[in-house]
Amino acid sequence: MEPLSHRGLPRLSWIDTLYSNFSYGADDYDGEGNEEQKGPPEGSETMPYIDESPTMSPQLSARGQGGGDSTSPTPPEGLAPGVEAGKGLEMRKLVLSGFLASEEIYINQLEALLLPMKPLKATATTSQPVLTIQQIETIFYKIQDIYEIHKEFYDNLCPKVQQWDSQVTMGHLFQKLASQLGVYKAFVDNYKVALETAEKCSQSNNQFQKISEELKVKGPKDSKDSHTSVTMEALLYKPIDRVTRSTLVLHDLLKHTPVDHPDYPLLQDALRISQNFLSSINEDIDPRRTAVTTPKGETRQLVKDGFLVEVSESSRKLRHVFLFTDVLLCAKLKKTSAGKHQQYDCKWYIPLADLVFPSPEESEASPQVHPFPDHELEDMKMKISALKSEIQKEKANKGQSRAIERLKKKMFENEFLLLLNSPTIPFRIHNRNGKSYLFLLSSDYERSEWREAIQKLQKKDLQAFVLSSVELQVLTGSCFKLRTVHNIPVTSNKDDDESPGLYGFLHVIVHSAKGFKQSANLYCTLEVDSFGYFVSKAKTRVFRDTTEPKWDEEFEIELEGSQSLRILCYEKCYDKTKVNKDNNEIVDKIMGKGQIQLDPQTVETKNWHTDVIEMNGIKVEFSMKFTSRDMSLKRTPSKKQTGVFGVKISVVTKRERSKVPYIVRQCVEEVEKRGIEEVGIYRISGVATDIQALKAVFDANNKDILLMLSDMDINAIAGTLKLYFRELPEPLLTDRLYPAFMEGIALSDPAAKENCMMHLLRTLPDPNLITFLFLLEHLKRVAEKEPVNKMSLHNLATVFGPTLLRPSEVESKAHLTSAADIWSHDVMAQVQVLLYYLQHPPISFAELKRNTLYFSTDV
Repeated sequence: MEPLSHRGLPRLSWIDTLYSNFSYGADDYDGEGNEEQKGPPEGSETMPYIDESPTMSPQLSARGQGGGDSTSPTPPEGLAPGVEAGKGLEMRKLVLSGFLASEEIYINQLEALLLPMKPLKATATTSQPVLTIQQIETIFYKIQDIYEIHKEFYDNLCPKVQQWDSQVTMGHLFQKLASQLGVYKAFVDNYKVALETAEKCSQSNNQFQKISEELKVKGPKDSKDSHTSVTMEALLYKPIDRVTRSTLVLHDLLKHTPVDHPDYPLLQDALRISQNFLSSINEDIDPRRTAVTTPKGETRQLVKDGFLVEVSESSRKLRHVFLFTDVLLCAKLKKTSAGKHQQYDCKWYIPLADLVFPSPEESEASPQVHPFPDHELEDMKMKISALKSEIQKEKANKGQSRAIERLKKKMFENEFLLLLNSPTIPFRIHNRNGKSYLFLLSSDYERSEWREAIQKLQKKDLQAFVLSSVELQVLTGSCFKLRTVHNIPVTSNKDDDESPGLYGFLHVIVHSAKGFKQSANLYCTLEVDSFGYFVSKAKTRVFRDTTEPKWDEEFEIELEGSQSLRILCYEKCYDKTKVNKDNNEIVDKIMGKGQIQLDPQTVETKNWHTDVIEMNGIKVEFSMKFTSRDMSLKRTPSKKQTGVFGVKISVVTKRERSKVPYIVRQCVEEVEKRGIEEVGIYRISGVATDIQALKAVFDANNKDILLMLSDMDINAIAGTLKLYFRELPEPLLTDRLYPAFMEGIALSDPAAKENCMMHLLRTLPDPNLITFLFLLEHLKRVAEKEPVNKMSLHNLATVFGPTLLRPSEVESKAHLTSAADIWSHDVMAQVQVLLYYLQHPPISFAELKRNTLYFSTDV
C-alpha cells in the first residue's frame, strides 16, 4: 500500500511551532530530530497523538502570515492576571483576533470538505454512483456537525472582537464550544476508518480520486489568494489539529485576563473541560505514529517511546525503548564526536509476536541489584535543591553564564543519578524463544501504560520474524528521527520560565467512581511527581463488592515541586498465590488511571475545586485544595487546654499523671499490633476525616477510644500520631534547643557530634525526653520490618524529622529565596537529626541522666 500523499497541504503554523519550539538541552541530545511535520505524518494510517499540553505557547511567526493558518501572537511573559490590566486586556484582543482569523480559515476548510458531499450523495442513488451512501457517511462522518458548531461560534465571536470593549465577555462562547467537544470524540474514533475508506475509494474510482486530490479552500476575506488546492486527507486532519489549538488559545487568554474579570471563571471552566477531553481522548487512541518502511516494503510505525532503567548484568542502565507496531526495540544513544550525527545503538529487540509477560508466580527471582540506600537518594535531592537555589541566585545577581552552566551540569549529574537509582517497580518482559529482560520503573502508572500499549498491538495478527543486520540498522537509524521523547526526564532540562511546581500540602478528597461493568473490590491510589519521577502518596480503603464505590476520603499530600496528580484505580486481589517474586507483593489489577496538571491558578484558592478524571470508561470524582508550605508550617496552640492536641506535652502528662501522653501510647500500641507490616506505614496518608474523628475522641477523652481504635484503618491511626506531634504548640525537641540541634548535626568530628547530641537530649524537659525515647524505640521496631513494610530508618526520619523538630515560627524564613530552599536546608537538617538518634544504639533515660561523661556546653 502506497503512503498517502500530502501535496498542497497548508501550513499548520500553530501545531508546527508547538512541536518545533521544544528545545532539548541534555548533553547527549541535540535538535536534529525536530523536523517540522506538515499535517499528519507521512504514511501515517492511524490517528496521531493529540498534544494536550498548554505549556508551549506558540511564538508569533512571520512565516505563517503569508498564507495558510495565521498565527495568534503570543503575549510577552510576565503579564499575570490583574497586573498591568490595560496591557493584559490589549493582549486579549490580539490573541482573540489571531484566533478568529484562524477560525475563519478552519470554517473554509470544513466547507471545502463538505462541498463534494452533496453531489456525491445525489449520485449515490443513481444507476452510476461514485460512492455508496455508507462510504460517504464514513468519509464525511460528523464534518457537518463540526462545521455548524464552529460557524455559530465564529458568528457570535466576530462582532465582539470587531466592536472591542475591554469589559466584553466571550467566556460563555468558549464554554459552549468546549461542552460540544463530544462530537470530536466521535470524529476521532472514526478518523482511521475514514482515511482508509477514502484511500480505497480513490484507488478503485478515478472520478473520486480527482475530487479528493484537488479540493478548493476559500482564502481569508482580506487575502489575495482566492482559493488554495488541498487534498481530502489533509482536510480530514484539520479537526484533530483544531481541538488542540482551542486549548492553547484558552491558556493564552487566561494568562491575559485579570482574575476579577467576569470572563475569568468561564474561561477557566472551558479550559478544564477541554483539557479533560484531550486527556480522555488520548487514553483511547494510539500516540503519534510515524511510518518506517523496512527493506521488504512493509510499513512499520512508532507507537510509543521513552526512557526506562534496565537491569543488565546486575547494574542499572538507562535505555531508550521504542515500541513499533510489531517490535519492541531497546537502544542506547551512541557517544559521538562533535559535529557528527547522533545515532542509537540497538541493545536487543523482541518481535511482539514472541513477546510475553511472565505472570508474577512464573517469573524467576530477579538478578541481585543492590538498591540504592534511601539516605543517599535523599542526599542527592538535597544537592539538587541546593544547586537549584545557587543557579537562581546567580541569575538574580546577573552571574557569569559559565558559572551557571557549571552548576547546571552538576545538577544534571545528580538528577541523572537519582533517575537511575530511584525506580523500584519491576517490569519484566520475556522472549518466548529465550531471554528475559527486567526494567525498573518509578510508578505502576508507567508499567501499565507500556503493558497496555504492547497488549493492544498484540491483538492484531502479528507474525514472528528475524531482522537482518541491514533491516536492524535501518530500524535503529530511524529511531533518532522518529523519537517523541527527546530528553531524559530531569528538571535541569526544563526551560527557565517553566513552572517550578508546587511546594506545600495538597488536600485531596476522593469521592466516588462510576463505570465499572461488574462488582469488584476497589480502591484508588494517588501519586504526585517529585524530582522528575512519580511517588505513591495515598491509598483509599478497599470498597468491597460494588460497581459504584463511594469512598469520600480526604488525604493530605506533601508536594515537593510537584506539577501533576495521578489517580490509579485498582481491583484488590486476595489470592495469596499471585505474589510477584521481584518484590514480594500481591499484584492487584489496574482498572483505570488518569492524570491532571496541578495548575497553580486553579489549585491555589481557599475553596475546594471539584473535578472528574476519566479513565478507560471509569469516572473518578475528586476535590482538591492546596496550602503553601509557609502556611502549613505554623504551629497554633489550642485555645482549649482541656484536650491533648495543641496543648503543651508537660500539661498533658501532668494532667494524666503519665510519663508518655496516653494518645502516643495507644497509637503506638495499635500500630505495633496490626500495622507494623503495612506497606508504607507512616508514609501513606490516612483518611483525613478518620483522623479528625480520632482527634475529637482523644481531645474529649471519650470512653470509646479503644473500641474506635480497634475498628479504625491503621493509616488513620498512624496519621493521628503524626498530627499530634505536628500540632504541639512547640516541637517535641523544643524551640529553645532547635538552633543547637542544627549546629550539632553539622559537626564533622564524630566524638564532638556524639557529645553534643547526647548533651542536648539530657537538656530536654523530662516529659519531652521520655516521649522522644519511647517513640524512637517504636520507630526502630517498625524499621526492623523494612523487607515487608518498605519503611527504612531513613524513610521514617523523613516522615518524622520535620514533625518533631520544626520550630513554632520559621525564623530563618527571611533569607529564603524559594520554597525549594525550605526543603533543601531546614527540612534536610531536621531529617538528619532524627536519623542520627534512630541509628544510635539504644538510649536509656536513666543512663542518659546518670552519665556524667558528657561535659556540659552552653546551648
